[in-house]
Amino acid sequence: MSTTQRIAIVTGGLSGIGKAVARRLVADGLTLRIGARRGDDPAFERDLRATLGPQVSVAALDVRRSDSVTAFVQGVLADHGRIDVLVNAAGVYEEAPVPGHPDGIWDDAIDTNLTGTFKMIRAVMPVMMQQKWGRIVNIASVAAHQGMASNAAYCASKAGLLGLGRCVALEGAAHGVTCNSISPTWVETEMLQQFIAQDMAQSGQSEAEVRATYEASNPQGQLVQPDEIAALASFLASDAARAITMADHQVNAGSLW
Repeated sequence: MSTTQRIAIVTGGLSGIGKAVARRLVADGLTLRIGARRGDDPAFERDLRATLGPQVSVAALDVRRSDSVTAFVQGVLADHGRIDVLVNAAGVYEEAPVPGHPDGIWDDAIDTNLTGTFKMIRAVMPVMMQQKWGRIVNIASVAAHQGMASNAAYCASKAGLLGLGRCVALEGAAHGVTCNSISPTWVETEMLQQFIAQDMAQSGQSEAEVRATYEASNPQGQLVQPDEIAALASFLASDAARAITMADHQVNAGSLW
């Protein structure tokens, strides 16, 4: 990294991939502001500072709302005067078949996964362009490339991130701003643990049996770990990744989904 003190934002940084990315960026020496819907609970900041150090802070952020995004970004600028890295990890997932698909599931997926990412980029990009340096990393999914029954909202939202990222990369290229996405397959997060618990309840299988099914869903036979996604995000957020932009990087363990 540059000797310049970099300021990073991670949305959805209180759990899963976002939390792993937050840990890694702090280890890289960045000052970090985490934004999350639960970010108004001071317990999260106390816990994170106790484990990661004083360079981490947490604030309330609902990426679906323009006023929340504006207030959050302005708060970061008021405290630090710059924004160098944005990792959009906030996301939701819920299944429904297309016939009878509830509006609420569709709206929440698009508003959070796609429109929320757009709103965050729109808010930080002018600052990055003025600085002549910026790194934007969007957490997409293999679902951006493949379809699956009962996943129309999720697949559409993640596929949209790829188109958004290409446009952002082109607009930012002459100003030192890159934009890339990372598309993981199943990652061993709290969300996956919930799916495993649901599958156990429905099938009567043990946790080990259900877990083995998820592991076998990719040719490597192992679940991707959050820290593996964080390592790639760390590189894409670094000076070394200057020439890497407008790209989607699949972390798929050889799997299509």
